[in-house]
Amino acid sequence: MTAFVAPPLYTLHDADPSQVRDTVLSIWRGNLRHEKCGHEAKYEWFYLSSPSGPPLLQLLRHEPSGDWVGVCAAGRRRMLWQGREIRGGVIVDFAVLPDHRSLGPALTLQQGLITAGARQLDLLYGVPNPKAVAAVKRAGLGKLADIVSYVRVLRHARYLARYMPAPLAGVLGAFIDLAVTARDGFHRLRSPRVNVEWADCTDERMDTLWQQSEHGDGLVMIRDAAYTRWRFDSAPLGATRYLLVSGKECGNLRAWFATRSDSVILRVWDFWSDDAIRGVGRSYIDALLQAARSTGHAAVSVEIAAPEPSHAGWRSRGFFERRRRPVYGRWSVTSQETANNVLYLTSADKDG
Repeated sequence: MTAFVAPPLYTLHDADPSQVRDTVLSIWRGNLRHEKCGHEAKYEWFYLSSPSGPPLLQLLRHEPSGDWVGVCAAGRRRMLWQGREIRGGVIVDFAVLPDHRSLGPALTLQQGLITAGARQLDLLYGVPNPKAVAAVKRAGLGKLADIVSYVRVLRHARYLARYMPAPLAGVLGAFIDLAVTARDGFHRLRSPRVNVEWADCTDERMDTLWQQSEHGDGLVMIRDAAYTRWRFDSAPLGATRYLLVSGKECGNLRAWFATRSDSVILRVWDFWSDDAIRGVGRSYIDALLQAARSTGHAAVSVEIAAPEPSHAGWRSRGFFERRRRPVYGRWSVTSQETANNVLYLTSADKDG
């Protein structure tokens, strides 16, 4: 007698982003927020225009109804590891319709993406929100590192006003600002002199900087001009301004910071320098702080996952830790035997 096998309640399907646009958008609506650009613009840019190729895309179907009820993807990333280029993928845009939000569908999606990543990528990674960590671990991803969020306050009154009357906060904040500005000025006097300029699009010197800088043996995104043109210049995520730091005499580009203004906060989304792999030089951070102050910003924020010595420069310039989130990932079978957890990530490496 043949045993009865119940058909699966949910099935997973590989999808071609160019063929399933409307299906994906229908799942996103009301379940994901792309408020800075809108769902359609995000899809056109990230899913159909990436120079690294279309993301890995998984769709979940509820078999009794035939409805598509879930989606997740992995955006392709060009990365270096131990001096050679590898295929990375960052998990993005995980969404399941409300009536199907249980552990089973979520795990099916995640495990399907892991399986697809093992076939096509060397490394699949993501930065889950706190509520999703347990599910990510259960799906088979292991912790690689922490990505740490830092903030440096430049104008203190608005922060002090949280704890004291506004008039008193204004007076006390002004005195603190004067002291901090003087300290920052002293740092700049002791640092090598540099030129600083703002740019609204990629500078071709970024290619030379990338080619001539150290990359280390750990995991690092390839940060050349082609990357920044797509990741920032073409992105519908808000205007990006680059702070370019060059040598005082030769004019060679030594560092860049890709920034966006969020109210009074200057958010550093990405950066690179001739010494970045060992820790961004203090003179470059000094230039960033001075530029942020001169453009009226009250604070500067940055995120970084890197070996501990790479954090020292930021901390020495008054950046304090606000939070940290774990980075989870999984190497493919061909890479895992020699993989290590030395990696270099920023905000731009977290998602799309």
